[in-house]
Amino acid sequence: MTTGELQLTGITKSYGSRLVLDDVSFRVSPGRLTGFVGGNGAGKTTTMRIVLGLLSSDGGSVELGGTPITTEDRRRFGYMPEERGLYPKMKVLEQIVYLARLHGFSKADAAARATALLSELGLEERLNDTIESLSLGNQQRAQIAAALVHDPEMLILDEPFSGLDPLAVDVVAGVLQASAAKGAAILFSSHQLDVVERLCDDLVILAGGTIRAAGSREGLRAEYASDRYELVSAGDAGWLRAEPGITVLDFEGGYALFDADGPDTAQRVLRTAVERGDVASFAPKHPSLAQIFKEVIQ
Repeated sequence: MTTGELQLTGITKSYGSRLVLDDVSFRVSPGRLTGFVGGNGAGKTTTMRIVLGLLSSDGGSVELGGTPITTEDRRRFGYMPEERGLYPKMKVLEQIVYLARLHGFSKADAAARATALLSELGLEERLNDTIESLSLGNQQRAQIAAALVHDPEMLILDEPFSGLDPLAVDVVAGVLQASAAKGAAILFSSHQLDVVERLCDDLVILAGGTIRAAGSREGLRAEYASDRYELVSAGDAGWLRAEPGITVLDFEGGYALFDADGPDTAQRVLRTAVERGDVASFAPKHPSLAQIFKEVIQ
């Protein structure tokens, strides 16, 4: 599977006098999962619909592999809308086979692909059940199968983990990671920041129609890291409270989490800790995605 990088540049969109997207620019790279996060009304779904050609933008460009995106390019996309769209009266396998056939697969190949994918998603015992008879979580898995059955080069998923229990989240995450490993570029939105943090390679944070942060997960964690450190030592770490330039945030026995007023202060603390006894670990404490999100949308 090969696809070019998806690039959005300067996308704007208004509904009447209301500006919904303002100069939105970011990339989605092949072989990587890009998490797209923001509060309700931030503009995520509008952005996704513009990429898919379901909405037109007022300005800016969407390119794939450095050239303007075409209808033919979008045939190689898989899309999971937030408003689910499967036929409730159709049986699960019948539905996914039908969608594969629409993408040009033979009847035998469509059946084989649909059966394998539904089994991978944990629906092997529900193949002959109707969509409407499934639990909401299993309907979600079937919807993901619908987006994936034609082995798309680009996946755009709007809230794919909504309504899934932790076990189902792991199953779906594994399927998406396998798709990325084959070279697919994946953009997915989610309100579950812990899932995004665990799964994404890259991250885009949208608020009020503007990009507040974008980059690799680890790059953003490093960029937004404060001078916060974690010390684990054999002795009691209570002495930290008396150190100048230190604010202790959490403390228990030999464990301490603290802010330093600079790297020199942190190194002084480390030297003191070593002098006082065995140091098991001493390291900067990078912020979680939830902490970064709260910081950039303020």
